[in-house]
Amino acid sequence: MKKILCLLFIFIFITLTISVNGQSYYGSNGQNIGRVDSDGTIRNFNGSSIGKIDKDGIIRNSNGAQIGKIDKDGTIRNSNNSSIGKIESDGVVRDSSNRYIGKIESDGTIRNSNGASIGKASGIPRNFVAVIFFMNLF
Repeated sequence: MKKILCLLFIFIFITLTISVNGQSYYGSNGQNIGRVDSDGTIRNFNGSSIGKIDKDGIIRNSNGAQIGKIDKDGTIRNSNNSSIGKIESDGVVRDSSNRYIGKIESDGTIRNSNGASIGKASGIPRNFVAVIFFMNLF
């Protein structure tokens, strides 16, 4: 019985730790539309995994298949290794034709090409945010 209780406690502790370490992202109306866990797992509004970005920049869908990659210079690639966009160091996001498509500000505000706020993602790496909001990989 002690062993079962101990294992249950460990499971609950790990589950709570993961939930607390996750950072949520929000739509333009302030509604919670998902979160990114500390391990790079990207979740939708109801907590289901929709993909993952690992420490090497590999982007995977919910089945674990590689669907893209983020290069160290901010270039975002699809599953065919073709460039589909880029996130610059100042948060500017450009498409594959180098057109300005938006910006992720330092406070996490996400703006479209017209400057309108389309969401907020404080505490989430900008390259993750660019993939989630602009690159349509998920």
